[in-house]
Amino acid sequence: MIYKKVSTPDELVELSKLAVRIWNVHYPPIIGQLQVEYMLGKMYSIVNLTEQINNGHTFIAGYEDERMVGFLSFSKTAEKEFVIHKWYVDTRLHGKGIGRGLFYAAFADVDYNAIRLTVNRQNIQAINFYFKFGFTIEKIADFDIGNGFFMNDFVMLLKRESNE
Repeated sequence: MIYKKVSTPDELVELSKLAVRIWNVHYPPIIGQLQVEYMLGKMYSIVNLTEQINNGHTFIAGYEDERMVGFLSFSKTAEKEFVIHKWYVDTRLHGKGIGRGLFYAAFADVDYNAIRLTVNRQNIQAINFYFKFGFTIEKIADFDIGNGFFMNDFVMLLKRESNE
């Protein structure tokens, strides 16, 4: 498995296509197909992905046999604090350590005290993965994302153990 920063237009196209495959398999039972299509258009068009990178989001992708199989994006929110915006692995490859590898590739050289992410409260598979990783539920939050759709999420927190 190779992990590297996503930066070229071709890599963004590949990431967008992977997101469409993952979302169309995983999310319709959780949020419905209409919200899936709305959110994909809002977050995964090449224009929007480029804008996210221009706004300080870093994208790391995992490659197996030169094929993108997962990705993670994050940005800095405060001194030693970060948020993970996206963390997805091809649904056919869950349980193979790719998600964990993406995290370590993204944060290996990052000095952090806290990392937050949001996850749909009905996404039990992801929530359990985050729990195993050491995240805890910090709070419940509902986000109006427009067009009559809401994200009903947990905000989860991973705190680095202090060495002081």
